[in-house]
Amino acid sequence: MAFKRAQWSTKNWRDSRAKYRWIKLFGSQFALSGNIIVRQVWSKYEAWRNTYMWKDFSIHASQSWIVHFTRKKKLWFDGRKYIKTYVHVIPVVA
Repeated sequence: MAFKRAQWSTKNWRDSRAKYRWIKLFGSQFALSGNIIVRQVWSKYEAWRNTYMWKDFSIHASQSWIVHFTRKKKLWFDGRKYIKTYVHVIPVVA
């Protein structure tokens, strides 16, 4: 039996790079402008006030304020109900 594999790249035997997805900044934490709040695959969390969603569905802060999560009841087109979580950034109340 051969010691080395012939004509195969060594990269074929490695694991894929880890995708560190989930919530990066939780509620009532301070976010700077441009900070990533949520890394996600699909739109489980929606961007709302003072946030924007990037093309890879990550949510970023557009203002330097406090992170806040809100849950709202929504309606599908066929009448089913579901709960959606919205991420927004609110100003600091002095």
